[in-house]
Amino acid sequence: MNSTEKPPVIAVVGATASGKTALGVEIALEYGGEVISADSMQLYEGLDIATAKPTAEEMRGVPHHLISVLPPEHACSVAEYTDMARRKIAEVQERGRLPVLVGGTGLYIDSLLDNIQFPEIPANPELREALNREAERLGNAAMRQKLMKIDPESAEKLHENNLRRILRAIEVYELTGIPLSEHARRSREIPPPWNAVRIGIGFADREKQYAGIRARVDEMMRRGLTGEVKAEYLSGRRRATAAAAIGYKELLPWLTGFETLETALERVKRETCRYAKRQGTWFRRNPQTEWVYRDTVCQECGIFLIVKKIIAKRTGL
Repeated sequence: MNSTEKPPVIAVVGATASGKTALGVEIALEYGGEVISADSMQLYEGLDIATAKPTAEEMRGVPHHLISVLPPEHACSVAEYTDMARRKIAEVQERGRLPVLVGGTGLYIDSLLDNIQFPEIPANPELREALNREAERLGNAAMRQKLMKIDPESAEKLHENNLRRILRAIEVYELTGIPLSEHARRSREIPPPWNAVRIGIGFADREKQYAGIRARVDEMMRRGLTGEVKAEYLSGRRRATAAAAIGYKELLPWLTGFETLETALERVKRETCRYAKRQGTWFRRNPQTEWVYRDTVCQECGIFLIVKKIIAKRTGL
């Protein structure tokens, strides 16, 4: 790489249970890299099993960053995440190492790699409280519909369960008179300082993906998911975001005696599959992503050999 070229950042993206963690570690081991997490749930302390944080064995000695770095009561914004991630990328590069971004939170990844510059629009406590009361009265779907009328582009990107970001988008519009999506367009004027290589990992056959998800939930059960969720519930701690992790809220009806564990676990699997579908839809929209499908790669070729060719083509490494 000559001095005029941008330094590379490798991003491994895809739906839950697609094998991102293992591939990211393999890339880091091959090229002398360090992993930077792009997972909105893994940022928080606790709920290690529910949020599928990589174990020490899975990390294989590769340094991992932005995992368990925030207290559970802290609400992390996209702007805060990108600021933390930019600093980590710079630190890794200063050590002469390759930053390997790994995660499934599409909004975090796109905002970081597209070098979005977030406008400094401070929260308005009175307006936010009024919006929260409105949401309690009308429900999430109604608030998303409200956002659809003023900023359809932002609303299309947000699921109705993502109430915090829906309310923030409404708040930005009411404070500035400009839709959040327009702020985002204006924020893209500074080009990214990296040569970002996006590698998507997944399955061409969605049923194989779903089978893998169900198997992973069973493995999480064997590792102690129910005990972890029960301990978290009994602690009485208020979690700003991490309690939204699939596997926590779905088990609450079982914890409170309203249904059987079998029924609750089926809901965990069902909701995880739905979440994976939404993740896949998000990532496939980006034409810059080069996809590798686990169920279409011949064993002789191997997934990692294909990934190495992509990296070589895009970076010269």
